[in-house]
Amino acid sequence: MKLAILSCSTTCYSTRRLKEAALQRGHEIKVLNTLKFAIDLKAGEPDLYFRSKQLTQYDAVLPRIGNSITYFGTAVVRQFEQMDVYCANSSNGISNSRDKLRSMQILSRHQIGIPETTFVRDKADVLPSIERVGGAPVIIKLLEGTQGVGVILADSVKIAEAIIETLQSTKQNVLVQKFVAESKGKDVRAFVVGDQVVAAMRRVAQGQEFRSNVHRGGVTEPVELTEEYRDAAVRAAQIMGLKVAGVDMLESNTGPQIMEVNSSPGLEGIETCTQLDIAGTIVDFIAAQVDFPEIDIRQRLTVSRGYGVSELHIPEGSEYIGRTINESGLREKDINALTLYRGTTVIPNPRSDRVLEPGDRLLCFGKLESMRQLVPKKTQKQRLPEAQDLPTQSEEPPVEKSEEEK
Repeated sequence: MKLAILSCSTTCYSTRRLKEAALQRGHEIKVLNTLKFAIDLKAGEPDLYFRSKQLTQYDAVLPRIGNSITYFGTAVVRQFEQMDVYCANSSNGISNSRDKLRSMQILSRHQIGIPETTFVRDKADVLPSIERVGGAPVIIKLLEGTQGVGVILADSVKIAEAIIETLQSTKQNVLVQKFVAESKGKDVRAFVVGDQVVAAMRRVAQGQEFRSNVHRGGVTEPVELTEEYRDAAVRAAQIMGLKVAGVDMLESNTGPQIMEVNSSPGLEGIETCTQLDIAGTIVDFIAAQVDFPEIDIRQRLTVSRGYGVSELHIPEGSEYIGRTINESGLREKDINALTLYRGTTVIPNPRSDRVLEPGDRLLCFGKLESMRQLVPKKTQKQRLPEAQDLPTQSEEPPVEKSEEEK
C-alpha cells in the first residue's frame, strides 16, 4: 500500500509513530505538508500538485488536518476523494467535527447523550439560555478553542453573563453548556478506529483545574469501558462520518455524554497511557480498506432513475407494528430492507420474519415514490404563542411594512 499522511509537522509524535508503523508493515509511506498542495480543476480530470509537481498515485490518505488550516485542509482531502483515493476521514467528517456548534447540532438529532447546550447572539437571550441548561454553574466554550483553551467554568449567573458579554464584544462565538457536576475534573477519551474502540483512557484534572486536558496538566489512566460507553463512542464517530476519531465523553449519572469528536486525535497521551500500538491499528485498518473498500451505498445505488436509499421510521400507532418485514408488504412495493436500527442495536440484512416494533428505523433501497408514500406526514410540535406576538387590548395589530421600509 502506498499511503500519504497529510501533516504540517513531520516531527510530532503522532506523525512519527504512524510513519514508523507503516514502514514496519512494509508499506510505502510519505508525509506530505498539507499547505504545499495546489488543487487543479478541469472537466473530468480533478488533479493535485505537490510542490509544483503533479502528484503521483496513492492508495490511501490519512488526514491530520490542524485546526488553523481546516478550510484548505478539507479542500485537499475533498480533492483526493474526487480522485477516488481512499481517505481514512472524509472532508465532510472533518468539517462536521471541527465546528463545536455544528457537531452538537448533528448529534442532537440522534438518541445519543450530549450535555444540554445553547447558542445565542442577542444579549437579552443570555439569561434565559442559562436557565434552560439548568442554571449556574455553566460551561462557556469558544467555538474555535482547542486543547481546553477557551473553556470557562462560570460559578454564578452574573459571572456567566459578564463573560459571555465580554467575549461577544470581541466578536467571539460562544456556547453555553450544562455543567455535569458529577464528572467535574475528569472525562474519558475513547479512540475509535473503524467500528471499534481500540483504546480508552480517563483524564483527571489536577488541583483546582476543572479541565482535564493533558495539555493543561491532566493525568491519565487506562480504563476499560462498558459496552454502553463503547457503543456511544462508535456511534458518535459514525454520526460525524469519521473512521479514525478521539471521542471525549463525560461520565454522568445518566450515562455517557459526548463532549467532542476529534478528527485528528493525538497518539502520544493514549499510547503512553495504555501501552497499545494504536498507530499500527490505524495503518492496518487503512490497508484493509484499500484491499476491500466499503461502498457508500447512498452514492452508488441512486444512479437508477427513480430508485434510491431512504430511512423509514415505525412510530407508535403504525400499522406495521407487530408485523414481520415480510408481512409489511415492502417487497411487493419494490422496497428492500437493508438495515434495521432498534435503539442502539444495528441489525444488517434483517430476516424477513423479524417482527417490527415501535421506534424501529429501516434503511431501505427501492422505488423512491413508493417509499415517499410510506412516510407519515410531519406533525408540528405544539408551542405556546410567543408573548411579543400577541397584541394587547390597547395595541393595534401590526401593520405590514412595504418592501422599501423593510
